Amino acid sequence: MHKKVVIFDLDGTIIDNVEYVWKTLHEYFGIDEHPERVKSMEKFFSKEITYQEWAEKDMELLKKHGAKRETILKALGKAKLMRGAKKTLKELKGREFKIAIMSGSLDILLEKFLPDYEKIFDYVFINRIIFDEKGEIKQVKATPFDMEHKKAGMIKLCETEGISPEECVFVGDHDNDIEIAKSAGLSIAFNSKSEKLNEVSDVVIKKKDLREILKYL
Repeated sequence: MHKKVVIFDLDGTIIDNVEYVWKTLHEYFGIDEHPERVKSMEKFFSKEITYQEWAEKDMELLKKHGAKRETILKALGKAKLMRGAKKTLKELKGREFKIAIMSGSLDILLEKFLPDYEKIFDYVFINRIIFDEKGEIKQVKATPFDMEHKKAGMIKLCETEGISPEECVFVGDHDNDIEIAKSAGLSIAFNSKSEKLNEVSDVVIKKKDLREILKYL
């Protein structure tokens, strides 16, 4: 079946040198093993709090340890665009694919490397940080479509476009991409850190050049 939409994860796929942006921030601000962070993570996975509540607790803790727009951008200093990312996105647009981001990452990462991302991507499902005019964090708006819920995000996108999941391509790299990879018409494990994702994906690409996916579309 002809594919019409390409859905990308962000960390580790379009952006290199970042496995999870949250982990990058936790380590930079010294809260990776903080008892409050660990407790809220455990509460989320035991379904005591929602994903939105988890994001809020995490962001509040980051704020207490100096996180604001300026310092977050500094924390992302080692991140960079994946090799071939811009050319791949341009090629997909030229082939008239709809392009989407479905990620548990943060919009500030997109803004840093693809400031015109709203013109590039037709759909963006991602966590968003709202800053005030001084760059202080006001709030975080969590995506409903992370982890196993990425599949639900794809279904919602398909309903909007009037297509089926069989007409979707998914490109991702980690455990939280497994469920959506199982359901997409074509799943590509790119720069993967997950053996389980490799097992369920149709294609596994180890070369760190996003243009490699074009061979399969």
